[in-house]
Amino acid sequence: MRNDNVIKFRNVSVSYENRLILDDISFELDTGEFTFLIGHTGVGKSSFLKLIYRDVLPDYGDVHVAGYNVPRLNRRKVPYLRRKLGIVFQDFQLLPDRNVYENVAFAMEVTSAKRRFIKQRVLEVLSMVGLSHKRMNMPDDLSGGEQQRVVIARALVNEPRIMLADEPTGNLDPEASTSIMELFQKINDQGMAVLMVTHNYDMVKKFQHRTLKLEDGKLQEIEPMLL
Repeated sequence: MRNDNVIKFRNVSVSYENRLILDDISFELDTGEFTFLIGHTGVGKSSFLKLIYRDVLPDYGDVHVAGYNVPRLNRRKVPYLRRKLGIVFQDFQLLPDRNVYENVAFAMEVTSAKRRFIKQRVLEVLSMVGLSHKRMNMPDDLSGGEQQRVVIARALVNEPRIMLADEPTGNLDPEASTSIMELFQKINDQGMAVLMVTHNYDMVKKFQHRTLKLEDGKLQEIEPMLL
């Protein structure tokens, strides 16, 4: 894998229950690139992401992520791969019994980071997502947009190389969605690669990044303004 590729698929195929979901897919994501992945429900977008963090293995083909040959990766090393990835889902999956600070810190605690460094880094990312003033709040005290910002902070805290987002604005109103997209844009502007699955075509048109459509097992690049 070339140094500027953080993700590379080569001739990847995946089937599920005898149905071919991904058919001979080749794909590259470079350092600092922002790419949207779109497609109808059930076409395989989630499977596409799961290949990256090794929750699904390909039937055929090669998957390289952040220097790792993913299908050949020893199970014991999978956590090291996943530390290279920041993952944001549609449903926030915050720990309800921990406050904002503790939710973000937890992602570092499981890596055995030192407490002093955890505090410094958590406050840094909470400042980046605009939530320093709510670090002691519980998740239920926050709006949907604020909860998603906590999730993004948690995804950033271990300094990943790649941000994966699966419908990150799916549960948000238009104003909150725009705010979250602007935050992802800020993250990308700082040099992090972003791969985002979305049905929000208005946002795809507004932010004008490379857009790939998954349909009938195939991946094709399309012009956002033609959506």
